[in-house]
Amino acid sequence: QVQVVESGGGLVQAGGSLRLSCTASGSIFSINAMNWYRQAPGKQRELVAAITIDGSTNYADSVKGRFTISRDNAKNTVYLQMNSLKLEDTAVYYCNAEILWLARKNYWGQGTQVTVSS
Repeated sequence: QVQVVESGGGLVQAGGSLRLSCTASGSIFSINAMNWYRQAPGKQRELVAAITIDGSTNYADSVKGRFTISRDNAKNTVYLQMNSLKLEDTAVYYCNAEILWLARKNYWGQGTQVTVSS
């Protein structure tokens, strides 16, 4: 059994910062990619940032230079530091982890709400 749990969402003013965390627990041999997605009302879920086990990162164009993804492999945790937040960053943010145990599977967290106000 594997659980993926996000935390750190909330309400912030435009221009402010938030840090999201996501921790995987349970039957885990290794975690390959760890990713952050977001879904705004009426829109499709989109990839925000991704990080591989060796630390290679990838970002959506809309967040480059403002968001930073990082991970602590010893803690099975991925972080998303979000700076200079904009109204359009408002969404539910989901963590996704590619976990290897008996097989390689993708697991999703329940999501955490980020609301940016003017």
